Amino acid sequence: MEYKDSSRNSSVALKEACDWSHLFSPESASRKHSVMQAMHVILAQPGIRSLGPGAPSTEYFPFYGIDFEVGSTDAFKTVGKKTPDTTTSIHAGKHDSIAGTSIYDLAIGLQYGVGTGSKQLVKFLTEHIQLVHNPPYRNWQTILSAGNTSAFEIVLRMLGQTGDYLLVEQHTYTTVFETGIPLGYKFARVRMDKDGLLPDDLDLVLSTWDESARGGKKPRLLYTIPTGQNPTGITQPLPRRQAVYRVAQKHNLFIIEDDPYYFIQLPVYQPGGAAIAATAPITSVEKYVETLIPSYLRLDTDGRVLRMDSFSKIIAPGARMGWVTAPEQVIERMVRAHEVSVQNPSGFSQIAIFKLLHDGWGHLGFVKWLAHLQSEYRKRRNSLLEACDAFLPREIVSWVPPTGGFFNWISIDWTQHPEAISKSKLQIEKEIYDVAIEGGALVVPGSWFLPDEGIGGMEGVSFRMTYAAASVEDVREAIQRLGMALRGIFKLEAAGGALESRL
Repeated sequence: MEYKDSSRNSSVALKEACDWSHLFSPESASRKHSVMQAMHVILAQPGIRSLGPGAPSTEYFPFYGIDFEVGSTDAFKTVGKKTPDTTTSIHAGKHDSIAGTSIYDLAIGLQYGVGTGSKQLVKFLTEHIQLVHNPPYRNWQTILSAGNTSAFEIVLRMLGQTGDYLLVEQHTYTTVFETGIPLGYKFARVRMDKDGLLPDDLDLVLSTWDESARGGKKPRLLYTIPTGQNPTGITQPLPRRQAVYRVAQKHNLFIIEDDPYYFIQLPVYQPGGAAIAATAPITSVEKYVETLIPSYLRLDTDGRVLRMDSFSKIIAPGARMGWVTAPEQVIERMVRAHEVSVQNPSGFSQIAIFKLLHDGWGHLGFVKWLAHLQSEYRKRRNSLLEACDAFLPREIVSWVPPTGGFFNWISIDWTQHPEAISKSKLQIEKEIYDVAIEGGALVVPGSWFLPDEGIGGMEGVSFRMTYAAASVEDVREAIQRLGMALRGIFKLEAAGGALESRL
């Protein structure tokens, strides 16, 4: 489905972002400019003879050239191809900028950097944000991060403090709790349905907030994973995002949009082995963008969204790099934090990604790669769902086929367990987990995606499974083994009519 937005060409003057200074923690508000980092501005002035920063001489960097073999711009246009027909060699030399062969080289990339990340890569990603999301307010900015995990930790330190509540989805990524709890955060969970975060429940939670009963102030931050949500795999449709944004406006919430799966948006699953239609060739960035559900950043007329993107799911996790887009006021505080922590991502990662995206693919080549990923993960998603249809006992297992990301979320009717009266949901979940492992299948318990790991009470018994990396054969085998485990535990008849024995 295409999501066309005529406002892209609107001539209406854009307003500036809201003032978010009231959100800054004492730690963040007290950060000063790094005096050492500030010298980079002076160094950029023509004619300066520097005896200032204690940077090593690039003359003694022992790297004189690096070569990358990457897929060519059109290498993935053939449906079903897992490897490119052709590759392109990209060279990064030590002094390419002096030679005039590139604007970014090893001497620049491997030297000390600034809190924004290299200006060359930041410029490319800023253009990317403009092309894909086109934020509808004036003073936004994009910088590099050392990945979304690092960015999230910095954001929590910036925009809150001990005792604050963070609004999260009913189940959410475990690292959210593992990061927030040591920082003193509490969590207010918002219910979900098949379309994700429920705006009515979000409004209810905030409208009826009782500080004395909750032991904390009304939340000011909402954390959401809108595409291929981790762990449920749910992708919020456009009307749902618009409704959530209106609630955020009503209660003056600031939204943390964690969206590493944004470019892994998938078509609706067609059961029964329906053939996968060939995707139309990508001829422009604009045409590709029209196929994507608009992000919260794209809807953000107020400047109340901090968007975190990552290369982990679309290039490689080991790059440890992503990019953050938010109002300049918020980004400025984040840069101050970078200056005394990560500084900027690894120079090797920055130059590798820059050479790939800028010198290799360009913006059109980048979205062609993203379209290729969508095609490949669609096939993997379909293989897992076909296996679920074939091997999981529908009497007790249900799921909503995901339309994005890496995960499928299954719910178990725990009330049909032979000992449901005497066993808790948490005990039944653990029994399924343990027996599945004994049988050679690993799936992730749903309680792991709760702030107290299910100790405070679970709504049901659920498990997360991923189709991202396993082979089709391994996926099928794992689901079959899980099905056997469930039939044994719940004393269900197998497809052949016989009872499966407990594994």
